[in-house]
Amino acid sequence: MSHRKVFYEKFKEAALSVIPIVVIVLALSLTVVPVSPDLLLSFLLGAVLLTIGVGLFTVGSEVSMTQIGTQIGSHLTKTKNLKIILSVSLLLGIAITIAEPDLQVLAANVPNINTVVLIITVAIGVGLFLMVSMLRILFKIPLRWLLMALYVIVFILAFITDPDYLSVAFDSGGVTTGPMTVPFILALGVGVASIRSDENAQMDSFGLVALCSIGPILAVLLLSFIYKDAPDAAAASVIHAHETTVGLGKHYLSSLPTYIFEVVIALLPIVIFFLIFHFVSLKLRKVPFLRIVLGLLVTCVGLVLFLLAVNVGFSSLGHVLGQKLAEPHLKFLLIPISMIMGWFIINAEPAVAVLNKQVEELSAGAISAKAMNYSLAIAIALANGLAMLRVVTGMNILYIIVPGYAIALILAFFVPPTFTAIAFDSGGVASGPLTATFMLPFAMGACSTIGGNIMTDAFGLVALVAMMPLLSIQLMGLIYVIKTRSAAKPVEISYADDEIIELWEV
Repeated sequence: MSHRKVFYEKFKEAALSVIPIVVIVLALSLTVVPVSPDLLLSFLLGAVLLTIGVGLFTVGSEVSMTQIGTQIGSHLTKTKNLKIILSVSLLLGIAITIAEPDLQVLAANVPNINTVVLIITVAIGVGLFLMVSMLRILFKIPLRWLLMALYVIVFILAFITDPDYLSVAFDSGGVTTGPMTVPFILALGVGVASIRSDENAQMDSFGLVALCSIGPILAVLLLSFIYKDAPDAAAASVIHAHETTVGLGKHYLSSLPTYIFEVVIALLPIVIFFLIFHFVSLKLRKVPFLRIVLGLLVTCVGLVLFLLAVNVGFSSLGHVLGQKLAEPHLKFLLIPISMIMGWFIINAEPAVAVLNKQVEELSAGAISAKAMNYSLAIAIALANGLAMLRVVTGMNILYIIVPGYAIALILAFFVPPTFTAIAFDSGGVASGPLTATFMLPFAMGACSTIGGNIMTDAFGLVALVAMMPLLSIQLMGLIYVIKTRSAAKPVEISYADDEIIELWEV
């Protein structure tokens, strides 16, 4: 595929992800929810920049992050040194997570935890659990039992932690499985799995993302016991008013240096690690090396545009829209509108089509891609509806999360292991960039109007969205098991009472 065609495909995918939200916002803004023209224009400009940013970021990360993960993973297999494998996994897990755009957006929106502290905590959680993932692959530890044990620990901590940290902790697990982290982790896992020569080695490379999403949850829950911070004024959502289009343009341009600096600082650990590894050990040829460097530059530009679009224009309207829809005369629309948004967001996610096809192939056609698509769309619509129900009622997130994960873990013992691994890996597919950048501010805006606690009631939306594929994919896996068993049964033939049955062959 030519470079031009690759760029075209990625920009098309990004546009298809953003357009449904733009259409819904325009429909609401022009009919029942009054918003200022400058805010709507800022949102539309943000939508364009978001599309370009996501497109560039996706292309750049495929060329750079996936290649770095593959190269380092394959090189680690040659060393077969457990200490080196674990050390590199820890450092890379931390470095790659710091640069994750969804995490940066989430951290910037959390008002009661310092942004840098939250990002570092989550990054350490991913790094440590990437080490756990490597150990699971190398020592053939069954995924379902490991998930069971870890989630028991998670929920024990969840019942005794500070309530203000609870929803944020589960959201942290959802945002870390994003477009930066997932390709890298998967490539690293495949490389390390090749050390083993048994037939289950490649299957065991699934489940890395599932384990790496548990690390941030545990890390933030533990943070609540050791760290107390005053509210971070800079973290609260800020709505900017612009009297003229020139003022709007100046706001975007004046914000640009801030996000360039943030992105450079975020990507610097990865760049330094890669350069050291290259000159000391990898020693790539000139062309592959320059391709990765160029990919890192494209990633940097895409990430800058992404954060600029989100923080200046995109999230602000989400916040205002949530505020307006939570007013008494429009409150009845809050849950159905959020469910409609969830339906269209998941249908527009490019990675969902890949996931649906993967499940169809895995089930040998017993579970069609169309059936998978509908099951995921319904699941994510329900997740958004439940999130808004929590905003309206103040329901504790544990009332939903605990039964949901309990059912998911029980299902893991009745479906093929690969279905379980794919299900637990797919949280990042559902909780894509639009969930953190638009739906979360939407929930925060609604919560502020209703007068609820943003930390306990609004946060948790990402966690619910990330949980739903665990249920829907495994339910599809259960249907596959039932269909397979039915097909394996001998066909029973009925005979009439007067029919002669021959019990031997001539």
